[in-house]
Amino acid sequence: MSKFDEAMDTYKGEMDNLGISYDANLLEAVAKGLGPSIYNADSSKVSCSDKSELDTVRNNFLINKLGLEDGPALDEALNSVCEKMGSSNRNKYRAIFYYLLVVHFGKESNYAQAS
Repeated sequence: MSKFDEAMDTYKGEMDNLGISYDANLLEAVAKGLGPSIYNADSSKVSCSDKSELDTVRNNFLINKLGLEDGPALDEALNSVCEKMGSSNRNKYRAIFYYLLVVHFGKESNYAQAS
């Protein structure tokens, strides 16, 4: 089993544990978009208590990658995802975190497979 497949199994198990239904193909596309960061113990997770990390997610992912405009809606979405994943959950995997943001903003088409 490849490292990517192992990571996907981990993400799917975590989504099941959180009780969140998900589109496996979209989750896989988001994870692939994150590249090698999903294999590093530190960069593979998001810390909701670290404001600078949330600022990075806002700027690099929400604004630059998804093309959203900066504003209070971005902070509300980040807080919503942090809450959905659980404040005591130490495994806020970046791929799941970003997946939930993609779904929140209805940006699934950014990850549509070319036919």
